Amino acid sequence: MQIKLNCDMGEGFGIYTLADDEKIMPYIDMANLACGFHASDALTMSKSIALTKNYNVQIGAHPSYQDLVGFGRRSIVCSQEEISAIVLYQIGALNAICQSYNTKITYVKPHGALYNDMMKDENIFKAILLAISKYDTNLKLMILSSSNNNKNQALALSYGINLIFEVFADRNYNDDGTLVSRDNSHAVICDINIVKQRLVNLKKGYLLSINEQKLKMQVHSLCVHGDNKNSLELILSLREVLNED
Repeated sequence: MQIKLNCDMGEGFGIYTLADDEKIMPYIDMANLACGFHASDALTMSKSIALTKNYNVQIGAHPSYQDLVGFGRRSIVCSQEEISAIVLYQIGALNAICQSYNTKITYVKPHGALYNDMMKDENIFKAILLAISKYDTNLKLMILSSSNNNKNQALALSYGINLIFEVFADRNYNDDGTLVSRDNSHAVICDINIVKQRLVNLKKGYLLSINEQKLKMQVHSLCVHGDNKNSLELILSLREVLNED
């Protein structure tokens, strides 16, 4: 299966910019577009969607907790009903602008703390699946690839939703297959050569944890962060590896 490259995009708002989306967009396959709760605004979403059309990039909604100040990286206690509502709200907002460009969202990837909480708490996972199923069962949900893939896929299918399993190219993993917390100084990998080697390993079906343990990984999509140091150079290097036979 071909591994697709995804990147979090459109994460500036107002006068603020976070990454050089115009330079990055031509080299990715899937753009996870912020929907206004952790970053972005209506105009930024509009510009981001226009870029995806220019470069034939798939659009994914990137919903989060309502946490603009904390960039969506803080867990917020919400009921399942609240989570379903905020996810549905953000998908709808982004897709309304998509429709104005005669395009559409094809998947959903929660952001930051909501993504992490989804992977830890089945009730949050179910709340997100419910929101997607109420909107459009053709939308796929992108989640962290783990040893629970079969269980998570079965649960998603019970809501009529298919999953996209992703691996993070520039994030370290614990021995249990979870992401190393961003509170740890070694959470993000900035060395391009190390990240490239990780992709070579992924094409063979495994990834090395922070303690050099071999983790078997099912991967549909590889995530790299557009706000990483030397992000464009890193993305170009990964694209080169992905294009190799």
